Amino acid sequence: MSNPTAAILIIGNEILSGRTQDINVQFIAKRLAARGIKLQEVRVVPDVPERIIGAVNELRAAYGSVFTTGGIGPTHDDITSECIAAAFGVPWELHAETFAEMQAYMLPEKFNAARQRMATMPRGAVPIRNEASVAPGFSIGNVHVMAGVPRIMQSMFIALEPSLPAGEPIEMRAVYGMGVMEGAIAAGLSAIQDKFAQVDLGSYPFRQGSEWGVAFVAKGTDVAALEAAIAEATALLATQDVTPVQGEPGGA
Repeated sequence: MSNPTAAILIIGNEILSGRTQDINVQFIAKRLAARGIKLQEVRVVPDVPERIIGAVNELRAAYGSVFTTGGIGPTHDDITSECIAAAFGVPWELHAETFAEMQAYMLPEKFNAARQRMATMPRGAVPIRNEASVAPGFSIGNVHVMAGVPRIMQSMFIALEPSLPAGEPIEMRAVYGMGVMEGAIAAGLSAIQDKFAQVDLGSYPFRQGSEWGVAFVAKGTDVAALEAAIAEATALLATQDVTPVQGEPGGA
């Protein structure tokens, strides 16, 4: 069975400037892996219409699903929604049901023109409801548009999740050793990767206190191959006169 594919498009000058640290990718990536969807690209673009439109069209043509985060709030730089409409070549217009829900939820003096923009979507879009905010995200085609605020994005993703395609769950196995440098095990690790081509095998140096170590992480859908690859990686670490520890450092 071929696993579905996906990309994430992060939209916002605040990410590129370093003012805001993105934490949405980790959440989405883990949920996609559990559903058997392979995340194959993450891209960050500024609040520039042509950059957003171009990226959306490239990614939706290349992957089964695209998840965007950011740029659907009430301010002048929240331009994601109208850019998605332009990418699909459809009008950007008030979504009557969403408008009515927001109007009923807010006091009349609070439901101003800026907030009404949040009820405006590409024609044909389907709202993504969430428990954290009355203003929804939306889906159109294979593009799913969500908020950048983590708690709101997570609520939107959880609401969207049951409708997403599914494949074989992507499993992970890991092992690490302290006092090991990557250069000492690079050739051996490369040989393991060549032997288990169906496994994505990575090497990640880390530090605990004053001591350096290296972690091997194997990902894939073939559990037997994952466990065999990690068994060989464990043996490789043992050749460095260290005690291999199963799992990731810190229990991550």
